[in-house]
Amino acid sequence: MKKTPRNLVSDVLGASRLAVAGTVGVAALVESVHQTISELPLPWGESSQDQTRGITGLVYKSIRGIAELVGVGLDGILQTIAPLLGEQGSSMQREVLLAALNGVVGDLLEETHNPLALPMDFRKDGLPLALSKEALTQAYPQAKSTLLVMVHGLCMSELQWTWKGHNHGLALAEAFGYTPLFLHYNTGLHISTNGERFSSLLETLVAEWPIEIDEIILLGYSMGGLVTRSAHAAAVRAGHTWTKHLKRWAFLGAPHHGSPLERGGNHIDWFLELSPYAAPFARLGKVRSAGITDLRHGNLVCEDWEGVDRFMTPASLKQAVPLPEGVESFALAGTLAKEVDCPASKHFGDGLVPVGSALGRHAEPSHALAFPPSHQWVGTEMGHLDLLHKEEVFVQLCRWLGTEEEKDETPQS
Repeated sequence: MKKTPRNLVSDVLGASRLAVAGTVGVAALVESVHQTISELPLPWGESSQDQTRGITGLVYKSIRGIAELVGVGLDGILQTIAPLLGEQGSSMQREVLLAALNGVVGDLLEETHNPLALPMDFRKDGLPLALSKEALTQAYPQAKSTLLVMVHGLCMSELQWTWKGHNHGLALAEAFGYTPLFLHYNTGLHISTNGERFSSLLETLVAEWPIEIDEIILLGYSMGGLVTRSAHAAAVRAGHTWTKHLKRWAFLGAPHHGSPLERGGNHIDWFLELSPYAAPFARLGKVRSAGITDLRHGNLVCEDWEGVDRFMTPASLKQAVPLPEGVESFALAGTLAKEVDCPASKHFGDGLVPVGSALGRHAEPSHALAFPPSHQWVGTEMGHLDLLHKEEVFVQLCRWLGTEEEKDETPQS
C-alpha cells in the first residue's frame, strides 16, 4: 500500500481522549458497585442510586474531575503542536488497528469529534480518492465503463479485501476488464447512517466518472452487504440516480437477518441488569458500537432503531426491505460443517453468520429475501474469513459477475 497521510500528534490526541473517557467510565462503574454494596439491596432488588454520598462521593467526583481536567490540558497542548509537525505516512498495522477500533466504538469517536474516527471515502492503493472528474481521470487514466465496488465488513478496512494473497475485487477486475473501487468507512456507525452516506458518495461518483457508466456491480462482505442494501434503500428514498446503473450485486456471508453472537451479547446485558450487584458490569457489555448492535437482527433503515434502547430490544423491530426488482442478486454463505443441511449450519454457519441468514431466509415471508435458487451458493468446511480467499468462492463470483463473453472460461485466482 502507499502511505496514507496521518498526523502522529492527532493520533496521540485521539488516544488521550479515549483514555480519559475510559478513566471516567471506570470510576463511575466502581462508584456504582461501591454504592450498591453499601446499601446491600436484595439480589433481585434495585439500588436507589449509582453515586455515593459524603466524603466517598467527593473522592469519586474528584477522580472524574481530575481526569477530565487533564484531558482538557492535553487537548490544548496537542492541538497546538499538531499543525507544526505535518503529516507522516501510515502503515498497514495502523490502518488495521484503526479499523478495528472504529468497529467497536466508532459511533463514540464520531460523536466526540475524536480524530481517530474514520471518514467514508473510496480508496485506491490505500489512499483516499477525490471525487472530481480531474482527480478520477488522473487516478484511472484507463477508466472502464463497468465499476466493481467492494464494501468491507465490520472492524475491517478496504486493505483487508486482500486475504492470504488474494483479492476478489482486483482479480475480478483484471479478469473481466472492470475498474475496481474500494469503499472505506467507519463500521461502528449505524448501518443506515453508512448506507445514506454510501448512496450520496455513489451519486457523486457517477456524476464525476471520466466516461459514461454502463454498469455498477456491488460486492458486499459481511456487514458490507447490509450497508450495500441500506444504500439502495436510501437512494430510493432520496431519488438518487446511481441505481439505474446497478445491474448486479452479490453478498458474501452477509448477516441479512442478524448474527447470533450479537443476540447472545444482548441477552447477557439483559441478564446482568436483573441484579443490582451485576448491573454496573452491564455497562462493559454496552461498550459496543451502534454498528455492532445493528447486526443483532440486520437493521438497515433508521426506523429500525430510532426511539428505542438499542441495548434492550431483544425482539426484532426492523422494517422489511426486499431485494429490488431489475437487479440480479446473489448470495454466498459458508458453513464450518461438512454438510449444508445440518444443525451446525443452521445455528452457527461460518462461525459468525448462520447459513439461513446469509441466504436471506426468514420465517416471515415479508422479510425473506427472494434470491433465486440458482443465485445461492454455500461453501462447506468454510469459515467467515475463508469467504475472502477460497478459490471456490472466486470461481462462483466469476460465474455470476463476469462478462457474458468470458465468464464461462473462469480465470484462476
